[in-house]
This record gives sequence, structure tokens and C-alpha cells, in this order.
Amino acid sequence: MAGPAGFRLRVQLTWLALLTLLFSLFYNLGLDFGLIGQKLPFMLGLRLSPDGFIQGVALTLLITVVSMAISLVVAILTALGRLSSNALAFGVATFYASFFRGTPLLVQVLIVYLALPQFGIVLSGLASGILALSLNYGAYLAETIRAGILSVPRGQGEAAMALGLGRIVIAFKVIAPQAMRIIIPPAGGHFISMLKDSSLVSIMGLWELNFLAQSYGRATYHYMEMLLTAAAIYWFLSIGLELVQNRLEKRFGRGFTAGRQGGA
Repeated sequence: MAGPAGFRLRVQLTWLALLTLLFSLFYNLGLDFGLIGQKLPFMLGLRLSPDGFIQGVALTLLITVVSMAISLVVAILTALGRLSSNALAFGVATFYASFFRGTPLLVQVLIVYLALPQFGIVLSGLASGILALSLNYGAYLAETIRAGILSVPRGQGEAAMALGLGRIVIAFKVIAPQAMRIIIPPAGGHFISMLKDSSLVSIMGLWELNFLAQSYGRATYHYMEMLLTAAAIYWFLSIGLELVQNRLEKRFGRGFTAGRQGGA
């Protein structure tokens, strides 16, 4: 079978073969699948923590989704500051991006959680984790958004202004749809990394997926089972984000593809 359909089929068969090989290797390790089945509901967040709060995957997703939303707002404001001709806005944006891109995320988490209380700012572990992730990834996303905006030819905005369109309409109806084609692939990678880096909040005692995997491993002396289970869950969540990213890429890439075909 030739063509795109044949290519997709071969890719799917390759994935199936590699997954079969991977599962067979894990099966031959003699893992305690009974223990995995016993702890899996807690790791998936189907059970509440002893204090009645969500845990496991449910908490990981909460941290990731909220951090995504906040980091996106921060990134847009920072990108606009980087593109601004105002010296103050440009200086604040570049200083923020430089600091949070130039220091380790773990250090930032510890500063927010342990250092801010010395200035009278006391945040919960959940709020500290979300704030640190949002500020860190907002700095990286800002550069991605700035690159996407700069990739749109200046003539597009000038032509829209000549038609009498307002700046807001131009930004959301002309510039943004074209920039999204450039922004989505790296932004999707950032969000997948954020999902995995959310495990750093475990140092603040939050019962997210990584914390539970380590705790159950220490309590049962079955680290391999618990860590492999956590790795598999992170992988499945990442695949879900990749699928969303692919859908968005196809949606915002249609106009560009159609334009190239029309000009050919």
C-alpha cells in the first residue's frame, strides 16, 4: 500500500511491534502486577488523600492546566513587552525572561516556597508550585510567541490597516491565526515539559503522581513497579497532549497549505 495511508499503517505497525517488545521486557522483569493494581487507583487520583484533597494524576493535571493558563497570559504580556518600543516595558520583559530562563526551575520552586516567607509572603505548596511553573514557562513561551508574531510579514498588518481595520481586530484576526502555525509546535513541547516538571512540587509535600510513586516504592520496597507505573502514566498523558497539538497544527496549517497550493 503506497501513499499517506500506507505510510500511516507502517508507522502504526512499527509502534505496535515496539510496544509489544517493551511490554515483554517489563513482563520478564517479574514485576508485582498485583501491587500495581492495588496502588493504581490512588496514583490515578481516583481516591482522595488522607486529608480529603485530590492526589496523583488528578493533582498533577490540576497543577499543569492552571500553570498552562497563567504562563500563557504571562508569556503574551512578556512577548508584547519584548516587541514594544517603550524602554520600560522592554527592560522589564527582557529582565524577567533572562532571570527565569537563566536559573534552574528547582531553584525557583524553592525560592517561591522557602524564601518568599522571609518577606512576609506565605504561599501554600500548591500555590507555590503553580506560581513557579507559570513564571518559568512563561519566560520560554514568550520567546516562542514573539518568534511567531515576527514570522508574519509586516505587510499583512499594513494591508489590514489600509482596509480600515482596528489594531485589536488586526491582532486577533490577521496576525494571531498566521503566527499560531509557528507558535503551536514549540508551545506544545513546552506544555509537555511542564506536565513532567510538575513532579518538582513533590518536594513541597504535595501528593502528586511522582510523590506517590516514591512513597509507595519506599513503603513496599518495590521501586521498579511504582516508578514504571508513574512513567507509563506520564507517557500516556504526554501522548494526549501530543494529539491535541497535532489537531491544532492541522487546523492552523490549513490556510497556509491552501495558500501555497494556490500560489503554485
